[in-house]
Amino acid sequence: MTAFNKRPFGLLAPNRRTFLKASGAALTTTLAAPYIARAQENVLYINTWGGPWEEAARANLFDPFTAETGVEIRTVSPVSFAKLAQQVRTGTYEFDITTLGGSELVRANEAGIIETWNEAPYEGALFQNGVASHAFATVIGHRTDKFPDGGPKNWAEFWDVERFPGPRSLQRYPARILPIALLADGVPEDELYPLDIDRAFASLDRIKDNIIVWWTAGAQSAQILRDGEVDLIGIWHSRFFEAQDTGAPLEMTWNEGEIDRAYWVVAKDTPNAEIARELIKFATSPEPLAGFVMQANYGPLNPAANEYIPEEDAERMPTSPENYAKCFEQDIANLGADPSEISQRFEEWLAT
Repeated sequence: MTAFNKRPFGLLAPNRRTFLKASGAALTTTLAAPYIARAQENVLYINTWGGPWEEAARANLFDPFTAETGVEIRTVSPVSFAKLAQQVRTGTYEFDITTLGGSELVRANEAGIIETWNEAPYEGALFQNGVASHAFATVIGHRTDKFPDGGPKNWAEFWDVERFPGPRSLQRYPARILPIALLADGVPEDELYPLDIDRAFASLDRIKDNIIVWWTAGAQSAQILRDGEVDLIGIWHSRFFEAQDTGAPLEMTWNEGEIDRAYWVVAKDTPNAEIARELIKFATSPEPLAGFVMQANYGPLNPAANEYIPEEDAERMPTSPENYAKCFEQDIANLGADPSEISQRFEEWLAT
């Protein structure tokens, strides 16, 4: 099935709570029994994003998994596709598990550098041998001290440098930026894919001189918005709230937010593949996943996790029904061109 079809992330009915808790207890027993006796020889290495991401994962996923199984979790950061590919080629493993976005997942699966899955941990979890974990959205953020009457409400307005003058920033990541550029050029959401690559670059030409920072790290995007280096930005929703929570004068809109999915993957032929799968099953089970996304400001991709998320937390998630209706999802499987070729063209475009 295609993992990026636009569909609701429904809330579970309350009468399923008992079933989910029972399922969690069963999973605990399943996890603990095979591995607790071998705890001293079991160490799982996980490639993480570090910072707040890892803090949330440690508190809600890694430490609870260790408590249930006795398996020690050690982390390596930051996430690196290059290292994933290299270690599979060399057979020397720095880590067993990592997370990938949709574009990298397609590349990894095609390259044969991740393990296959025969059974989904939950219904709808699998895409290209990745297990869907959480969602994040690229949204429009602006400084209210620069735009007291309100900032851009869509990407066409973000592109309108006369109505909304000021320094801007976007991510240096073409798979996310090209769909945004097409929206700014008037392409309807339901006609975005496959992408019209030439039209997208023509649209980017119109905004290029006003993008003073092509950010490459989430922390960087939050900092330049918070500190006033830029007035408008395309930013991950979690990083926007991180900046806003410091008291900076900021607002955002969910309208035309671009949703990405993050997937857990197991490195191909890692000797710890079996236990790595168990960690991923645990990390995408309802209650642990709910704790992680609440602390890290993401949205759960296992719908069962919504039962454990209070309404006030869901309001900050792209997967809540109200916010999701305003956003669109990437369709990496229908990109319209080879991701590597797009990346090369984008870097050449930036350099000219």
